Amino acid sequence: MSFANINIDIDQKEIRDYVNAKLDEALENELFLCDINELAKRTCMSKSFLENEILCDPRMRLLERRKEKGKRFWFYKESLEVIREIMNEW
Repeated sequence: MSFANINIDIDQKEIRDYVNAKLDEALENELFLCDINELAKRTCMSKSFLENEILCDPRMRLLERRKEKGKRFWFYKESLEVIREIMNEW
């Protein structure tokens, strides 16, 4: 009796991308607040672009939370909606 040989080629990058996408999807459902670093990562925009074009908008300033001279945070889901509105106006 002979045994069959099975070779499986695994694309490590594809698996890593799939896992990261699933993690991002799970985090998106759980993320409540975000900082500028997280906004930059999730929108694929630089921090300077966000500062100059998005975060100076009055609608985004309404969502900003910070203590005196402390780290700034934004409500995540609401921020995405406002960023979408701002970009639709361009």
